[in-house]
Parts: sequence; C-alpha cells; structure tokens
Amino acid sequence: MSFEPLAPMATPLSRTGHVVESLRKSILSGALRAGQPLVESELAASFGVSKTPVREALKTLAGLGLVSMMEYRGAVVRSVDFEMARSVFEVRCLLEPEAVRLAVTNGIDLAAARVALERSEAAADSAERSIANRDFHRLTYASCGNPLLLSMLDDLRDQTALISVTAWRNGITWVHEAHEHVAILEAAERGDAAEAKHLVDLHIRRFTEHALSLLEEHDA
Repeated sequence: MSFEPLAPMATPLSRTGHVVESLRKSILSGALRAGQPLVESELAASFGVSKTPVREALKTLAGLGLVSMMEYRGAVVRSVDFEMARSVFEVRCLLEPEAVRLAVTNGIDLAAARVALERSEAAADSAERSIANRDFHRLTYASCGNPLLLSMLDDLRDQTALISVTAWRNGITWVHEAHEHVAILEAAERGDAAEAKHLVDLHIRRFTEHALSLLEEHDA
C-alpha cells in the first residue's frame, strides 16, 4: 500500500511521528493486516523518507504493542490472540475502574470526553472509531491524580484499540459499547464516583467476555 509522502522540510522527529501515525491508522483500520511484514526499505520509499525514521517508527509501534519484531522476519503487524487480549484486559479490569473513581472524586472536566464520544459515533471507519474510543476512556481517568496509574493504563491504549478493531471485525458491534460509554459519562457527570467505577468495570468485563470467546474460537 502507499502512504502520503512528507513535506521536504519536515524535521527528523516529525518524519518519525508522521510514519508512526500513518502506520498506526493503517493497522487499526485493517489496511495492514495481522502478520503482514513491514519492510523498512519499502516503507521508506512509500513515505519518501530514509530508512532511519521508518526504523524509529517501527520501534515506537513495537513499544506500543502494535508491531512485533520477529527473528529472521523483521517487523510485522502484531496478531491479536487469546492470551494477548486476556493479559491486556486483566490489567485494565484491575486498574481502570479505580482510576475512573479517583478522577470523578477529584472533580473531572468531561467536555472533552463527550467530544470523543461524538467523534466515535461519527467515525467513518473502525480506525477512527477505535482511536476515539481510546481517547474517551483516557479522558475519563486522566484526572485520577496518580501518575504511575495513568502511565500503566496509557501503555495499554493502542493494544486495547487493536483488540477492539479485531473484535468488531469478528462479530462484536460497537453500538452496544457506545451505549455503555454514555452511561459511564452520565454517571461521571453526576459526580457518582462509585457508579462510574461499577459501570466501567462492567463495561470492560462484558467486552472482554465476548472478545475472548471470539478469539478462543478463532485460535482453536
């Protein structure tokens, strides 16, 4: 596939960032499929850059959990399997509901979260929707007041988005998930920290149950 070339005056940092964002969207949209090789020379030619920003972008995406570095094969788009999804959602179930409770207790400005919800509803494709959903979740816990907790959850954001896109492709509709997001937002807006925590926990567990069931069937 081809990508939009960068402007000639782009800095090395902006080149790497552009490659990261373009590849992230292509992975989350399914344009780049699980297991697909990401060849540095081909990507560099497609983006109109040297291999250095491509190499740095692939390292960044590997750190985010979207790319796997395979011995003898190089970088490939990460595959979502049962164990990967289970690990991600176990950590989210432990951390995110409490982070939301803390954020609501601390007093949270939810205007941006509502905008993210609207972006999700208006999304043209699964990549836009998964990124908007990812942003919504972060905005509900960003004010938790615990930098370590925030950092741990942030490390899971892109992997969560990848799992969501995979699940949507395999039968889970995003509509039910969107209704649950609205309920979470309304509880947070009322300042009901306990209810917001409960709804986030229920939301993650319901999605996890359905996603793992589909992945278990797929991996069998």
